[in-house]
Amino acid sequence: MRVSRQRYTGDVVDGIRFLWKATKGYRLAPWRSPYLRWRLETYSGKKADSLKAKDFWELLWGERGQVLRFSRWLSEMRGYAQDGDGG
Repeated sequence: MRVSRQRYTGDVVDGIRFLWKATKGYRLAPWRSPYLRWRLETYSGKKADSLKAKDFWELLWGERGQVLRFSRWLSEMRGYAQDGDGG
């Protein structure tokens, strides 16, 4: 399935928006964000207190397909939220 450049860009923007919100206070070191550490621990099984920058970036790059799917999902949910009050 091909994804249009516009949709891909929107998905990436939504992914970046999510990271921006999830790393508040930790934007220069997102692997230290308690929320992202918890999410990475539940996703990867690696203990949050042992996560280092290298682990964060390796997981992000290694799972880039999943990250993109998550961004698409975020974009879809955002679209539903903007469509109104459900009806």
